[in-house]
Amino acid sequence: MDWWRILHTLSLIWLGAGIGAIWPPILRAWATKDVQYQMYCLREAANNETRVLVPGAMASGVTGFFWAASQNLNFFTTGWLLALWLSFIFFYLVCLPLMGWGLRRARLAALIAAKKGEVTPDLQEVLDDRVPLVFSTVLVISIPLMAWFAVFKPF
Repeated sequence: MDWWRILHTLSLIWLGAGIGAIWPPILRAWATKDVQYQMYCLREAANNETRVLVPGAMASGVTGFFWAASQNLNFFTTGWLLALWLSFIFFYLVCLPLMGWGLRRARLAALIAAKKGEVTPDLQEVLDDRVPLVFSTVLVISIPLMAWFAVFKPF
């Protein structure tokens, strides 16, 4: 096993830990009506996003690129690698920032509602919008899809 493969495997574990650190708190925040608990869950998810998920996504992208380059794989003529690359760009350069934006918006609305001690119209709008919930679920679904491209090399 070469060093890039080891580093890439470790960064994928880091990415998986990041997904596992944000998705359950987001699900718990939408499952409860307790504003204080929502605030806690959203703050926890937002902190885990910036501390674990984003660095893990960056590390997996960089190590995956250098691993493919060290194997002399062409990103444009190898179909499965192109599909993997494009899906990485979509999931982690489009969906991840949108999820983070929605998460920070929801956390701020939950903090304001917790200070007032009631569900504010802004918090209700954010909870009805469900941006962090949708995009975090998309990120969870992306892991098996991208693993399928890398393992089975369909084209």
